[in-house]
Amino acid sequence: MGLAIPRFQAHFTPCVEVGWRLAAEHWGHGYATEAARASVNFGFQLLNLKEIVSFTVPANYKSRRVMERIGMTHSSADDFNHPDAPERLRRHVLYRITPTAQPGDAQDKNSEG
Repeated sequence: MGLAIPRFQAHFTPCVEVGWRLAAEHWGHGYATEAARASVNFGFQLLNLKEIVSFTVPANYKSRRVMERIGMTHSSADDFNHPDAPERLRRHVLYRITPTAQPGDAQDKNSEG
C-alpha cells in the first residue's frame, strides 16, 4: 500500500499512483481506505504533489469504491489499455485526485474489499 510511480507510458504518465493490495481475509475492514487516504495526504502535504492517480480493471468495484471514498473522480475519457496487463485485463479505469478535492466519506468504511 502506498504511493508509486508507474513504469509504463500512458496518456497520464509520468504520474504518482496510490495503490493497495490486501489478502481477501482482510477485505471489508476499512484498511485499504485508511491506508489510501493516509498515502494521499502524505503525497499532498509532504511531497507537494499536484495530482495522484489510481487505476484498476472496470469490474474491480471494491477498489473503485475505495477510490471514490477517498475523493478520487473518474472520467471515462481517461480510461486506457494497460500495456503490461494480459489481454483479458487490459482495459483500465483511471481515477484522479488533486489537493483541492474533497476527501471521501470517512464514515463509510465497512463495505470495501
